[in-house]
Amino acid sequence: MAASNPYPVATVAIERAVRLVSTARLRDPVLQGLVDSSLLDDLAEIEAATSFRLTRQSAAASLFPSGRPHANFVNAAFAYFRPRERNRFNGPDRGAWYAALAVETSLHEVAFHLRRELQRVNDYVATVDYTEMWASFAGGFVDLRTVRPAPDCLHPDADIGYPAGNQLARETLDAGLNGIIYPSVRHTGGTCLVALWPHVVQSVAQGRVLRLRWKGTPDHTIDDVTGDGIVSV
Repeated sequence: MAASNPYPVATVAIERAVRLVSTARLRDPVLQGLVDSSLLDDLAEIEAATSFRLTRQSAAASLFPSGRPHANFVNAAFAYFRPRERNRFNGPDRGAWYAALAVETSLHEVAFHLRRELQRVNDYVATVDYTEMWASFAGGFVDLRTVRPAPDCLHPDADIGYPAGNQLARETLDAGLNGIIYPSVRHTGGTCLVALWPHVVQSVAQGRVLRLRWKGTPDHTIDDVTGDGIVSV
């Protein structure tokens, strides 16, 4: 690592870490029920040509061969990003795969960002379903879990944390490391990781479907809606 960021590097083998993915990306196209099945291929071709997400995903497909299970989700994480905004460890020109060692941590992280969007529009009414995407990770990661005091890249204020995090991510990529492991900023005691290369995300498997719901206040509920029933998590 660069001398300005003298953080430890750990060689890890993580059997399971979870990313929450909106189930909107699992659903059939909204027009599917309105057209003859013989036209579905034409619709898919039109969508692929006009969708920013799909065109970027197609361009990145060579990074993660499509024959692997759930390769489309991995490619989408790296190919589709917010073109005018940063995340903690990726900028407006590159995606990344964020995950956590426990689903509770992922839920805290996702809920924080959703709540912030609801606050922006001053309307705390929303229902969003996510599916668990579990994966394994191995190799060299920058390890921030024991760094004290906490580095700027973990600052809760995005205006401070995100620029510093993007700088660290660039240095991590330049060093050929797989990603960064760090304490969750939104869930005390939780651990997150970010994989900076698609090939680092291995053995992807789909888990439960979890529903986050806001009913007019900043507080939310979480339910497992995988089966026929609804079970509070």
